[in-house]
Amino acid sequence: MQYDFIIIGGGILGTFHAYHAAVQGFRVLQLEKDSRPMQATVRNFGQVVPSGMSGRWFEYGRRGLDIYRQLQAETDLSMRQNGSVYIASDDDEQTLLHEVKAIFDNQDYACELLTADQVLERYPVIRRSYVREALFFPQEVSVEPNQFIHRLHGYMSARFPNLTQLFNRPVVGCEVSGQSVSVTATTGERWTADRVILCGGGEFRLLFPELFRQSGIVTTKLQMMRTVSLPDLPLEGNILTGLTIRRYESFAACPSYPTIQTPEHLHELRRWGIHILFKKAIDGTVIVGDSHEYAGVDEVDSLGYHNQEFLNELMLREAERIVSFPVRQLSETWSGFYPQHPDRDVFEHDVDGRIHIRTAIGGKGMTGSCGYADESVDLLKKSL
Repeated sequence: MQYDFIIIGGGILGTFHAYHAAVQGFRVLQLEKDSRPMQATVRNFGQVVPSGMSGRWFEYGRRGLDIYRQLQAETDLSMRQNGSVYIASDDDEQTLLHEVKAIFDNQDYACELLTADQVLERYPVIRRSYVREALFFPQEVSVEPNQFIHRLHGYMSARFPNLTQLFNRPVVGCEVSGQSVSVTATTGERWTADRVILCGGGEFRLLFPELFRQSGIVTTKLQMMRTVSLPDLPLEGNILTGLTIRRYESFAACPSYPTIQTPEHLHELRRWGIHILFKKAIDGTVIVGDSHEYAGVDEVDSLGYHNQEFLNELMLREAERIVSFPVRQLSETWSGFYPQHPDRDVFEHDVDGRIHIRTAIGGKGMTGSCGYADESVDLLKKSL
């Protein structure tokens, strides 16, 4: 069978490319190397927060929110709409809150300033000594990262007769042959399509090693933690704190951002790219994190597979400064890895006009993939 699109990668970026292509009626084959996605798509907070983004990625996130709601209305993908809140702890962070609110007001994106008392009324486990003010986004959602993508795959398989999804199919060959692209898996199977979209994270180095070496992509390693179940904990929604305000690109677009100062007690945390977020899962556990370490294409192995305990300790100490619940009662810790580019917000490269590499969107995947893939498929279909 000749496909219109073969999508390589079963993570969230590849899956939404497959979803949008299938919605438009194309014959689509999606290939995933493992029995199920195992990388960044399932190793994150599950926070869908367009409020953290600016420019086109804010628009992608906003579009994605609409599609998430449409999907959730048809099937349970684990989505909950409890909003996002950014909690400011000092004068600089408060200034950025007010400035970013003005930006979002101009974009007609609903948000509400909360006083310290209002924050404590909604989230009584936040320490009064930490909170100055907060900005709340009621329309934003969260999902369960260890459930969402698997449920989405099942939904798509049942809904789209024009979509084939195959797992345990590592791709070892991808080359243009005449007017088609030939794709080969380790199983010996071979498929052809008019176009291939490669969304396998940093794995395209196996297919195009020289291109990968020259790409400038870096790998980011995160460390995250999960508490034991705390089902009665009043901490619903996406909880983002002062270090997040100092990190996210929507705040970096504010007029005062270049002038803010880093307090002494935050220097070590910023050095390791730490910002503290909390997301209570459906089972009552709370995801806490995260940190950021970076390595270039020739140094990925230097990141290691283990967690650095001193980074977990830095995060736990800061978390204890913010909340009063027992964050050290952990059920698990883990590392996540994703590719990103230091100079591009996404790595896009076309090989022979028919193989389209779309990867390295960094930490924007859960929020931005859906809207970005919608546009990406629209642009590529014009060449079919």
